Amino acid sequence: MRSRQSVRDMVLSMLAVGGVVAVGYLFIPHSAGDGVHRVDYRSALSSAKRAAPYPVLGPEGLADTWRATSVEYRKDKSGHNVWHLGFVTPSGDYAAVEQSNAAKADVLAAVVPGGAADGSAPVAGRDWERYQGDRYRGLARQDGAATTVVTGSASYEELAQLAQALR
Repeated sequence: MRSRQSVRDMVLSMLAVGGVVAVGYLFIPHSAGDGVHRVDYRSALSSAKRAAPYPVLGPEGLADTWRATSVEYRKDKSGHNVWHLGFVTPSGDYAAVEQSNAAKADVLAAVVPGGAADGSAPVAGRDWERYQGDRYRGLARQDGAATTVVTGSASYEELAQLAQALR
């Protein structure tokens, strides 16, 4: 008799706990997005433009479907100034603007690992060098002491859209 009572009590306890979980699930809001956390990069861009020893570039006029997700201006271990601005592209891939006053080969090795020259691409009246890496591809150009690389898993077409918006 005692074992039947224990089983009955255990089943009733499980039903009570299950009811609380079901009510919680129904009434607690769930996230309805894709998990991408957008950042506002404009103040960081403004600060970087004042601090950098080269003209820092940021996009103007990109569609809202380009979602900025990361931004950083810092000095690296070698004392070079590094600007980074990352996006989720309209197609859902990754693209970023990377700028530094480090040597071009060093910048490319850091942001397009395993990158090999892959021709050139005209963007906004300027030739950009194309690089295809192990995981990322990139468009690169040198302006004075600054190397600018638009890189990511995005297509060359989307990378060119981002490069074209840089001012």
